[in-house]
Amino acid sequence: MLPFSTEQFFAVFSAYNARIWPAQIAAYGLGALAVWCALSGRRWGSGAAAVLGVFWLWNGIAYHLAFFTSINPAAYGFGVLFVAQGLLFLGYGAAAHNLSLRAPTGWRGFIAIGMIIYSGIVYPVLGMALGHGWPRAPMFGVAPCPTAIFTFGLLMLSARPLPIWLLCIPLAWAGIGSTAAVLLGVREDLGLLVSGLLAASLLPSWGWRRSSPAT
Repeated sequence: MLPFSTEQFFAVFSAYNARIWPAQIAAYGLGALAVWCALSGRRWGSGAAAVLGVFWLWNGIAYHLAFFTSINPAAYGFGVLFVAQGLLFLGYGAAAHNLSLRAPTGWRGFIAIGMIIYSGIVYPVLGMALGHGWPRAPMFGVAPCPTAIFTFGLLMLSARPLPIWLLCIPLAWAGIGSTAAVLLGVREDLGLLVSGLLAASLLPSWGWRRSSPAT
């Protein structure tokens, strides 16, 4: 059982989206920048990592800690984890330049682009079709679930192995956040579960269990 109702859940998003407007537009701009960095070659990976860091910090502070805690005490823990993940992206990927991305190739690249498109376009369209569109909808970049899907999509474009700990929190959230698909009727969050399972199964096969990136 959840400590809040479906109506309370969407009411929080309605208040949150109204308060942070027009951050949703800025999030799409940053997402486009991250994709451009990924498509532009390995030396731009730090730019994509910086965008991911901002997204995860924003979701941890602005959504979880400032809004979601009003109906769910567990959001304090979620907020801390999201902030930690944001700092990991900023430190490991942006400051240390350890995130190296490449343009999508082959079926792995196809899956990566599919995740990215799903997070920014398909996810909100499904939400509107299911009756919880704007302003009640979780939005790209400023809501945890579409942000995690986008994260998996970008990381699938990695040009070299990364430490598995960089994925621990996103994978944990894939399990936690996707429960909304069943318990709250947010069917678009099934995409979070699928993307998490794909990341968990495909990324280790690229050597993601190593403790440091390949040189």
